[in-house]
Amino acid sequence: MKTRRDVFQAIADPTRRAIIMLLTVGAMTPNAVAEHFNSSRQAVSKHLQILAECEIVIPEQQGREIHYHLNAKKMNEIEKWLEQFKQLLSKRFNQLDDVLEQLKNSK
Repeated sequence: MKTRRDVFQAIADPTRRAIIMLLTVGAMTPNAVAEHFNSSRQAVSKHLQILAECEIVIPEQQGREIHYHLNAKKMNEIEKWLEQFKQLLSKRFNQLDDVLEQLKNSK
């Protein structure tokens, strides 16, 4: 059994992020996606495969072609995690502000 890739590893690659942006407009075939890059169709297919393993994109057979769709549910999961992270950072910055204010007032 293949191990599922981590979604954050998948979106760490700039080419895969660009593919995700392309697919926000609508479903595309690997050939249509490859037209937007200076890399081989095989390289683009590998990126699509990684995105599909993470369920960021969903392949759908239409006749003889495969069309890749963006999985909005998975993108929402990423957004929720990032929002939690932003809230934690904000809280830490607020705590830092409090410490700096206390230091300033104690002088």
